[in-house]
Amino acid sequence: MTDPFMDLHRPVDPVDPDPRFAARLRARLERALALPEGVEMPRTVVPPEPVAPTDAGADPTGVTPYLAVGDARAALAWYAGVWGARPRGEPVVMADGRIGHAELSLAGGVLMLADEYPDLGVRAPAAGTGSAVTLHLAVADVDSHADRAVDAGARLERPPADHPYGRNAVVIDPFGHRWLLAGASRPVAPPGPGPTAVAYASLWLPDIGAAAAFYAAVLGWRYAVDGDHRGRRVEGVSPALGLWGGQEQRTTLLCFAVDDLRSALARIRAAGGRAGEPRSEPYGVVADCADDQGLAFSLVEADHVPPGGGQRPAAPGELAYVTIGVIDSARARTFFSAVLGWRFSPGRVEDGWDIEGVSPHAGMHGGNPDSVVKPMFAVDDIATAVGRVRAAGGTATDPEPMPYGITADCTDDQGFAFFLGQLA
Repeated sequence: MTDPFMDLHRPVDPVDPDPRFAARLRARLERALALPEGVEMPRTVVPPEPVAPTDAGADPTGVTPYLAVGDARAALAWYAGVWGARPRGEPVVMADGRIGHAELSLAGGVLMLADEYPDLGVRAPAAGTGSAVTLHLAVADVDSHADRAVDAGARLERPPADHPYGRNAVVIDPFGHRWLLAGASRPVAPPGPGPTAVAYASLWLPDIGAAAAFYAAVLGWRYAVDGDHRGRRVEGVSPALGLWGGQEQRTTLLCFAVDDLRSALARIRAAGGRAGEPRSEPYGVVADCADDQGLAFSLVEADHVPPGGGQRPAAPGELAYVTIGVIDSARARTFFSAVLGWRFSPGRVEDGWDIEGVSPHAGMHGGNPDSVVKPMFAVDDIATAVGRVRAAGGTATDPEPMPYGITADCTDDQGFAFFLGQLA
């Protein structure tokens, strides 16, 4: 038998390096050579790139903008607060206190920046001299991003307008850099009735009897049976609420009011969603629908549904807020902008979005494994309500102060997730 160790004595045949490794190494060397003198290399090393690159931890590839600014700390805060950028690691701080290098994740890419170093020929844009480079930023809502930037000190160079290739606007940020905000064109006529009203919300759960008992104990709900034994209608609340049993997926089905159902259904199909055939119900003409990621919802055309926006504060036991959890928020925002005319602005959490003009108030959150809608119910004493949740077999976090009131994150005794809110 041949001795395998004899192979160690054979000459080494050179091979080409792995192209992916070579590209990463070259990018890191170029990045290191671009840093100001004095930056310690060990502090610029990032974790190895995973098999599927992400925006947190992987070396950037391709062309990455590297900005020089007059105040890097202020710029980091501005880009995070206005554009929704997220830090990638800690900034490199030089001995004189200036930022030598910092990175932000923004819109799926990486933005690098540092304070200016005139002695090295690295200068921030000078006021009134214009900008040689334009940064293109794709956004879901050009108008709201432009408004937010101007409110935060940017200068509007070109107002939002529709073009054959889409809608865009140009702003100059407070540090002299020029941004082209680009998104989809607005429809010629806004779809739907303007502000969107939730006409009805139905909690989907496995056991209708257990659910009825739980929410009667926690929120004081009283019920009527509407035809099908699987359903319960909650009495005395607005918007209308109900329970629907026999469902393995624990979520909330939202029914939105529209003034022209057939036009709305055509928009759903054009946007890649599913639109069922209209059917007549005692409260109006209804159609069951889903977006292009499988989020189920309904539309109703009815004269008596109240318009969205500006409704009275939610009374105890009523629906006060809904969080629409989706898989891909960019796709969902594009879909509902086209179908219901929704506009979005960044929320307080990562990939969280406030939905403008929806009644009751609503938000959207991306990055979920499945699409699910989580309601918030108003209570007048959250500490007592949390006690009732736990006594009824559910779970509840301790009440937590928020800018808009005091909330608790709960589940019922079947694992249905909801919030309680003692709202200001």
